[in-house]
Amino acid sequence: MEPEDLEPRAKKPALRNLEIMSIEALRVYIGELEAEIARARAEIAAKETARDSAAGLFRT
Repeated sequence: MEPEDLEPRAKKPALRNLEIMSIEALRVYIGELEAEIARARAEIAAKETARDSAAGLFRT
């Protein structure tokens, strides 16, 4: 068992009420979400690179 398994999982953030948001606020919100997606994709790429580098050490 990994130490991370013992930690409580983060709760999903509450969804925003989109109906009350203006068009401009919705555009800003989309921009924030796209920035977070880009950040997550960059983290995935970094982890894949690290995984591939580690796997290369065990190949002969």
